[in-house]
Formats: sequence, structure tokens, C-alpha cells
Amino acid sequence: MTRPTRQRTRDTDRRRWQADETEDDDGIDLDEVDSDELVRTADGELIHEPTGIVVEEEQIDRGPEWRAFNHSERQEKSRVGAPTTQTMHDKGLTTTIDWKDKDAYGRSLSSEKRSQMHRLRKWQERIRTKDAGERNLQFALSEIDRMASALGVPRSVREVASVIYRRALGEDLIRGRSIEGVATSALYAACRKEGIPRSLEEIADVSRVERKEIGRTYRYISQELGLEMKPVDPKKYVPRFCSELDLSKEVQSKAEEIIETTAEAGLLSGKSPTGFAAAAIYAASLLCNEKKTQREVADVAQVTEVTIRNRYQEQIEAMDIHA
Repeated sequence: MTRPTRQRTRDTDRRRWQADETEDDDGIDLDEVDSDELVRTADGELIHEPTGIVVEEEQIDRGPEWRAFNHSERQEKSRVGAPTTQTMHDKGLTTTIDWKDKDAYGRSLSSEKRSQMHRLRKWQERIRTKDAGERNLQFALSEIDRMASALGVPRSVREVASVIYRRALGEDLIRGRSIEGVATSALYAACRKEGIPRSLEEIADVSRVERKEIGRTYRYISQELGLEMKPVDPKKYVPRFCSELDLSKEVQSKAEEIIETTAEAGLLSGKSPTGFAAAAIYAASLLCNEKKTQREVADVAQVTEVTIRNRYQEQIEAMDIHA
């Protein structure tokens, strides 16, 4: 009994391919090949350049199945939506209904269609926040976004703050505390984790919660969630404060030098980083003949003049500078 012609042909092709592969393998020993002789092509193939033998080949094409020759074609053919984000309570996965009462051609809708779209929007909002937990999350994340915009912090901080708040909500740390307080504390924790210098006073200025409550809530959630926070480096405040005071790079470098020297002497322990940075800037401005008053520096750093005077005296004594 003979096998079908198609199967015999397939077996012959397989044997021929195996023979060719063996011949290629015999022609080159990968252990003895110099790595400089191997070239990776744009198609993902690894080629031995002197002999032209394909050592490795990447068969999977991870790109789209369509072609586009300009930006508008690429936008029209693309079927990928916006990436998921932690800053939205539904992670951006639900649809939204536009508030404009116009159709796809830009024409105004009839009164009957407008009332229908109004009902659809209402039900869409109800469906998106179907329980109290989601409504809580929606309000908190909108507060984080509002405060982050006011502070001018990058997108990564908002994402981290949203993740921290979600963890606090999941572990039931919100109970007995205001949503605004926990949201503000999450944003402050995110700023510290991302190394973005924002003081507690600056956070309190854009929040609807008092500074004392923010600090208390921050300590509670950081302890319960096991957030490992490093002490804030005063040098991170120096560039921003110097920029607001219109001071030169020379003053900035001198202030950072003062902070580094006095911190090594142990003066930073137990001190406010913003006050420590403000005093160093004040001292540096005097040394570089770009004098700023204690009141000006205190207003920018949001500390008292007494704090600046005390830290200033400690710093110049530690550096043996005669004011």
C-alpha cells in the first residue's frame, strides 16, 4: 500500500531541509565563532558574516498586519486604544459619551436625540460607579489629579499616588478618616518615593485638609502599608528655591556645598529639610555677594525667619565662617 503523493512530497521536503540544516551546522562551529563576525539584521536574523550562514532567525512578526505611509494613515488604521492608567477609577477601560450634542458629521442633534443622549450619559455615569467603593475611588483620584496639577508634579507621581490610595482602600485604612486626607497623604508619599521635592506645607496649600491631619494620616498609612521612605535630601530643594529667588548657579553650588559639609557634621539630624536648605541658600547668597533677606528666603521656602536664623548660625559655626 503506497502513501498519498502529497504526504510523500512533504516527507521528502522535510528530509531535504534536515539535511541542509545538518550541512550548515557542520559548516560552522558556533563555539569557535568570533562574536564580531555575527551580525543581527533588522528582521531578527543572526548571520555569520564571512560565510553568510543564518545562525538564528526570528520568525514572529510582532508588528501590525497593515501598512501605513504617513501619520494620518497610521492613525486611521490603528485599532489600539489609550493605555490603562491607575489614575482613573476604572483604569480607563470604559467608554465615554461626548458632551457635545452633535453627530459624526458635526451636525446638531434633534431635541428627541438630545434628550436620549442625556439619558445615556446619566446611565453611563451610574454604571461606571455602581457602588460606594467606586464612588469613593473616583472622588479620591480626581482630588489627587487636581492637587498634582496645582503642584506641577510629573505623571509618574500621580500614578504612584493612585496605587498607594488603592492599596489603602483595599486594606480598609480609609475607615474613620476623610477621603481628602488619605488622598493628600498618598500624594505626599508618592512625591517622596519619586524624589520630587515638595514640602508638607506646599502639599497643604493645595489640599482641603489641614497640615496636622495630613502629617498624621501620612505616618499612619506609611506604617500600615510598609512604605520605606528615605529622609528627604535638602539639596533637592536648592535648585527650585534658587530659581524662585533668581540666584545664580554659583549660589546654588555653594548652598549644596554647605548642606553637604554640615550634614556630614551631623547637623541635619532632626531638622526640617526645607529650613536647612533655606538657611544654606541664605548663607550662600551672602558669601557670593548676591544678598537676599531672610524674609525673602523664608517666603519661598515657607518657613519662619527664626528657623533660618537658627540653622544659619549652626551652619556657619560648623564651617568656621565668620559672618
